[in-house]
Amino acid sequence: MNLQIRPDNEQQVHRAIMLGAVAYIGLLALPFVPGAEVGLAMLAAFGAAIAPLIYVCTVASMMLAFAIGRFLPTGLLGRLLSLLRMRRAAALVARAAPLSQEDRLAMLLDGQSKRAFSLALRYRYVALALAVNTPGNSVIGGGGGIMIMAGLSGIFSPLATLLTIVLAVSPVPFAVMFLGLQI
Repeated sequence: MNLQIRPDNEQQVHRAIMLGAVAYIGLLALPFVPGAEVGLAMLAAFGAAIAPLIYVCTVASMMLAFAIGRFLPTGLLGRLLSLLRMRRAAALVARAAPLSQEDRLAMLLDGQSKRAFSLALRYRYVALALAVNTPGNSVIGGGGGIMIMAGLSGIFSPLATLLTIVLAVSPVPFAVMFLGLQI
């Protein structure tokens, strides 16, 4: 895109970039919306100059979705699941709601003989980073849906989740910033 910033259009360009960043944060935080494509489009349009903004917005969006899940009342989720006739999921939510983080993790691991499931829960931050970065993850909720569910689960600490997301979303923006990768 051959965009020229001049004194007479600088405010409009700045406003358009900030509006795009806010839209990107909102879209990426929504479940089942492939919002990462908006970030890639902005990287393609503006190049390496916009990569730091895209990186910060991606981290902010993922943590916004996590916070939404963290503070979403589990009773409301249980009622929604019951309304959708998802009785087993509603019962699981009702059983897990009063438990602490350690007890929820123990409940999920209880009676599980499948090694892969057990490993995924033990290495849940690695699994979270992989799920967020998996191509086509919009089928399982997209980045926003995955992070909302991570917040709802109550088994992820906010600081460790932030560090996981900071590392997990860094490859593409860093490649554009430091290696000059063109999208």
